[in-house]
Amino acid sequence: MRALPTTAGRGAVACAAAPVPRRSLLLSTAAAGAALHSEQLAGTTTPLRLTWNSTGAAAAASAKIRASADAATFTSTDEAVAWAKKDNRRLLHAVYRVGDLDKTIKFYTECLGMKVLRKRDIPEEKYTNAFLGYGPEESHFVVELTYNYGVDKYDVGEGFGHFGIGVDDVAKTVELVRAKGGKVTREPGPVKGGNTVIAFVEDPDGYKFEILERPGTPEPLCQVMLRVGDLDRAISFYEKAYGMELLRKRDNPEYKYTVAMMGYGPEEKNAVLELTYNYGVTEYEKGNAYAQIAIGTDDVYKTAEVVKLFGGKVVREPGPLPGVNTKITAILDPDGWKSVFVDNIDFAKELE
Repeated sequence: MRALPTTAGRGAVACAAAPVPRRSLLLSTAAAGAALHSEQLAGTTTPLRLTWNSTGAAAAASAKIRASADAATFTSTDEAVAWAKKDNRRLLHAVYRVGDLDKTIKFYTECLGMKVLRKRDIPEEKYTNAFLGYGPEESHFVVELTYNYGVDKYDVGEGFGHFGIGVDDVAKTVELVRAKGGKVTREPGPVKGGNTVIAFVEDPDGYKFEILERPGTPEPLCQVMLRVGDLDRAISFYEKAYGMELLRKRDNPEYKYTVAMMGYGPEEKNAVLELTYNYGVTEYEKGNAYAQIAIGTDDVYKTAEVVKLFGGKVVREPGPLPGVNTKITAILDPDGWKSVFVDNIDFAKELE
């Protein structure tokens, strides 16, 4: 991974932001480089790879789990799975880093039709966040953009795939993107092997967006696609540890890949996680641009316990963030993708 260059000077914000609520520390990877993987922003030249130690997984699954005194210990894996399925969970937002916040906001609002929901600057920690989406955070999946002072370029890597956006008319959206100087990488047309009309575009930082024709969808920001090295392992983990459902699975032998849609409700109404397995590829360079997905939960302590039972790695033990009462826990899945689970009540207070 190359050292990250710096830049100076930013233009005015393209769109006025809503008043900022009290400081939210939703592990907005804002402190991005420092809190997530500080070595990624320190100029290391070694790319991160998605790997999994099965021995460690077995040990974690069999080890006695130590959680907060408030967290009950499950008496069986079946009990743990049942609790995860009943937990009140939904995808809150996707967090990733951008090199020019104003430029990205302008692209998302003018080309993709998003709105700036809130924005905050944390000078003492040298980062700025902007939350954008198609509806209020209380009920919609949104993006959390992170700009780290002086860092104008990131490596998107090979593991991250794309975000998906449902629109009424793909062709019109692509025309608008092109008119605004955006990059169109796949012209509108039916998806291979299906009838859904799609197109692909790229934002200023090189993040890919799949534009899907899905008129009237209540959740336009509808997908996050990540590549995994073992699809069956990933599906099992997300079903058991995350309490997600396998909504559908599709194999494409002609193009040598298989996809699985995972989520907390039907695709037409909810944002989902699209896991992609490319035949014969077991690991990917992750880069340092995409950070994580945040997921709501009623109990971060029990969530961490379930994750450990099924071989996930807890990289931040559950508990309140310093200085505020928001309780979170951060975990890595078997492929090294990070998620942060956030207490639902605390999150609601952050948005007041």
